[in-house]
Formats: sequence, C-alpha cells, structure tokens
Amino acid sequence: MSTENEGTAVPPAPSAPPVPVDAPAAPAPQGPYGQGAPGDAGHPGVSSSAPDPSWPPPPPPAGPHDGGSGSGPGGWGASYQQPAPKSGRGRGGLVAGILIAALAAGGLGGGLGYTLAKNNDDSTGSTTVSSSTSGGDVKRDPGTVAGVAARALPSTVTIEAESTSGEGGTGTGFVFDKQGHIVTNNHVVADAVDGGKVTATFPDGKKYDAQVVGNAQGYDVAVIKLKDAPGDLKPLTLGDSDKVAVGDATIAIGAPFGLSDTVTTGVISAKNRPVASSDGSGSQASYMSALQTDASINPGNSGGPLLDAHGNVIGINSAIQSTGNGGFGTGQSGSIGLGFAIPINQAKYVAQELIRTGKPVYAKIGASVSLDDSSDGAQITDQGAGGSAPVEPGGPAAKAGLKPGDVITKLDGHVIDSGPTLIGEIWTHKPGDKVTITYERDGKQHTTEVTLGSRVGDN
Repeated sequence: MSTENEGTAVPPAPSAPPVPVDAPAAPAPQGPYGQGAPGDAGHPGVSSSAPDPSWPPPPPPAGPHDGGSGSGPGGWGASYQQPAPKSGRGRGGLVAGILIAALAAGGLGGGLGYTLAKNNDDSTGSTTVSSSTSGGDVKRDPGTVAGVAARALPSTVTIEAESTSGEGGTGTGFVFDKQGHIVTNNHVVADAVDGGKVTATFPDGKKYDAQVVGNAQGYDVAVIKLKDAPGDLKPLTLGDSDKVAVGDATIAIGAPFGLSDTVTTGVISAKNRPVASSDGSGSQASYMSALQTDASINPGNSGGPLLDAHGNVIGINSAIQSTGNGGFGTGQSGSIGLGFAIPINQAKYVAQELIRTGKPVYAKIGASVSLDDSSDGAQITDQGAGGSAPVEPGGPAAKAGLKPGDVITKLDGHVIDSGPTLIGEIWTHKPGDKVTITYERDGKQHTTEVTLGSRVGDN
C-alpha cells in the first residue's frame, strides 16, 4: 500500500479536437492493466526484523504509484461538397443566390417558428414541463450527499505545507475544535515541521497561516493550529468508527491533484484492513488497521475527512493502492477504488494527545516481531533491534509469559497474519488496555492476557 504523494499541479485544458480524416485510425493496442508489487493487500515486505512494535521499522518497499487517465475528443462532422455551377451562369452569381436563399429561408423559418410557438402557447399551453409547474423543485435534504457536503465543506481546508528549502505539497484537513485546531495526516505537513510554512484555505477563499502543534509519524496523524483563527469555526462531528459496517455509505472530501473542495462517494469496502504505508521519501513507515473504501481518493485527499451518510467523520483518508501508471499531467497515479482511512476513534485519541503534549503516545507489548511478509502470524524474533533483548525485561510481553520464537496469531479475536498487522492492531488501543493474545509455541496453541505499555514520541 502506498500513501499518496501529494500533487499540486492542475492539468492543462484539453487540446482542440483533431481534424476529421477520411478513414478512421486503427485503434491502439490495449496493454495489460497490471498491479504493483505489494503482494497480499496490507502485507508489504519489509525488513526481516524490526524494533519493538511500539515504533515502526524502515518503510516497506515502495508500492505502485497513484495515477489517473484521460482521453482526448475524437473528430466529428462531415465535409460539404459544393455543387457544380450551372452552365451559362457565373460562380459568383450562384454563390450569392445561395446565400440570399439561405438568409431568406432562415428569416422565414425563424419568424414562422416563433409564430407557431406563440400560437401553440396561446391555444394548448406549454409543450414542456418546468419544475415550478410540477412541484419538482430540487430539495437537498440534510441526509442527501449534497446536504452532507453543504454542511461539511465549510469546515474542510486545503493545506499547503512547505519546508525551509521550498519543498512541499498539498493536502487536506478538517476543523477539529473551536480553538482552531485542524487534523490532517503527518505526511501532509512533515516538510514544514522544522521551521517550514503551513497555510490552510477554506472553501470561501479565506486563507490562514498555521503552525504544526504535533505530529505522529507512526500513526500518520498531525495537528496544526490556525493563527488568528476566526471565532465562528464549526468543528465536524466525530462518529464512532467501531460501529461502522461494511456496505455503509461514505463521502470523502479533499483536494485531489490540487482541486480543492472535491466531494466523492462510495461505501465501506472492508474493516480492519492492515496497511503499512510510506510516502516514498525514505521516512519510517506508518501502520494502521484501516477502513477501506471505494470512494475516489487521490493525491491531495490525504488528511481529509471520510464521512458517513449523516456527515459524521469516521476516518481520515490516508493511503491508496493503485496501478503504476502515471497520468493527469502530474506523473502520479490515481484511484482504482482502493482507499484507506485511519479510523476516527484512533485518530481522535492521537490528536488529543498531540494537542495536550505535542507528542504522540504509542501502545506497545514490549517485544520485537518479524516484519517478513507471511500469512502465519507475527513471530517474536530471537534478537531485538540494535542487539537489544527481543522481549523487554519486565515489559508487558514478558509479564504475560511470551518468549522469542512464539508466533502471535490473534489479538482480541482479530487474525494476526504478520508483524505489520500486529502493530496496526496494537495501535488501535491505548496504553493500559488489556488485550487477549493467542500464540503458538512448539506446535501448541496458547492464550494469554497482556496489559499494553506505552512509548512516548517517535524517536
């Protein structure tokens, strides 16, 4: 799974239609519509071992990029063959005669058409039915997509982040509280964390400078705060992502390819989808147990709200799986209907910690697990990162009796098929939560209860 590489370029206007030709061109051969190499969805191959699951390892190999496609208009119309002039008359006279006849016919036709229409109106009434006549005026009730969008758009912003060297991109965020805090993705504002510049633009065109309050690389969540925030901010209502069901309607708002205030719709395609994502910059990976949606999400949608049918935020749009075909004038790929959002229950907790302390807090089990792509579970490694103990002495895993070589296969009933999946599931919990872990040792299955520990910060 690859997160969006934010794009700001707006595609050029399409060129003029081609001049028709006598014979149609042969159709171009169709190439294969291939998929990149993340393998099993949500289980990217990464390093063979990694540090404690409370902190992510180096990013998985880059997955396919995002992209879109377009097509130009084809030719239309037919050429007109001028009739040969009659003998005995000049060509100029014939052309003038044709023009005069055309003008006369046009005038007669126009006048006659108006007369007939007027008489028809006077005698039989209008031949068309207007909405005002039928009572069919468009009504955008609060529960419609248009009604939800009308309420949510004023609280959604387009974010531009720029580093001190001028590098950066465009993403999306939404109003989190009345104090001017905006929630977005970490990878949207990462360039501006150390002294860069951040701005947030509302749909009415008002633009505000902002500063990064805190960012969590592992969760891929960040909070910025508007400078001189207006007093009439309306935070979006937060829903309950635990109660979301597959098939529920979704509405995504963002700035795909820099096209601000774009609304797309879809459904929840799956829940608890393990996703390890990276922005391709060489930074460490982010892990999530994501909501999957087929609502169109593209570069620039990152950080924007994923809403339910009532307009409640149920997730933060963060990553997409796509083909490797670039397009749309940006060299980036686009949506193929596989988008992933951080559940809002998790994002809310992270955002509140960032506002409160400026630093993220991660839940952990205190054991290093293999991040090899597998389907058998998350195996506790024989050696920890940097030569440290694979099971932290006195840590949560040690207290629960876990040992190197144990293979964790379930956490609170959720199937664990790899190390990244385990990390994503652990991070849906808070430090101090008790979870039930199922593991295998020497071919036998065991169950134990673990009280999760905590780790502060990304370093």
